[in-house]
Amino acid sequence: MRPPVPLSAIRIFEAAARRRSFKAAAGELNLSPSAVSHALRKMEEALGVVLFERVGQGIVPTPAGEALCDHVGRAFAELNRGFDLVANRGPQLLRLHCAPSFAAQWLAPRLARFLSAHPGFEVRLAAGMDYARFITDEFDADIVYGPPRGEGLLRMPLGPETVTPLCDPARAARIREPADLLAQTLIQSDNKQVRWTHWFERNQLAAQPNAGIRFDRSFLALAAAADGLGVALESTRLAEREVAAGRLVAPLAGRSQDISYVGHHFVCPADVRRRAPLRVFARWLAEELGITLSPDLA
Repeated sequence: MRPPVPLSAIRIFEAAARRRSFKAAAGELNLSPSAVSHALRKMEEALGVVLFERVGQGIVPTPAGEALCDHVGRAFAELNRGFDLVANRGPQLLRLHCAPSFAAQWLAPRLARFLSAHPGFEVRLAAGMDYARFITDEFDADIVYGPPRGEGLLRMPLGPETVTPLCDPARAARIREPADLLAQTLIQSDNKQVRWTHWFERNQLAAQPNAGIRFDRSFLALAAAADGLGVALESTRLAEREVAAGRLVAPLAGRSQDISYVGHHFVCPADVRRRAPLRVFARWLAEELGITLSPDLA
């Protein structure tokens, strides 16, 4: 159904409402201020409402104008998303949000390999403990720590992670059995789902662990353990570079009960899955982790 006013007039209205100025809207759209004023006057006549009122040297939308601006803004955002889905100009951009420790310890070291395999792609990565707000269209996908939140999202669990005590080799030589940890400085990651109390219970240790050092990020706990400050209870996935380099070891490997859980999920809005960069990245992510790609992202 055709709108009651031309699309060109709607574009002028959106610019004027956003800029709060006929002159600024004219400059943005490469029109004269009189052309903007004329188009908006005809639009008001067609709709039978006043859309703007003058305040001092500027303009502000009336309540009717504010209501229309909200709908028009969302309509243009939806149009832009549609163009982004089908356009094939320039780099294929993936805007990714990620939990900080997963970003620093696992994802960032692999991005060079991903970009080398897909030279036409561009990745913008932001890290934070907060969840991405897809309603603002700022991100295409999020790698979250903990249970995914939000309605209408596609979710791909990133497979189980093994949580075990980790420390530097010199300290590891003094740890022969789980009870030996009671004499060690234990490093606590405050935002982890698996904590020292869980590990002690799994290994039938009645004494309560005393966390001597606390951090709010796993990558900080891992760095502290590698520097000899104590024993961290962390995911071997996040620690794989330090373990491979010999800076961290698992002193109780084969002599204790580790904890396995699914800590991270890849999530995205359902409409974004049609974008080629997201599908390619999801497939690469699944291959790197050795997990099955979610059918919704294939």
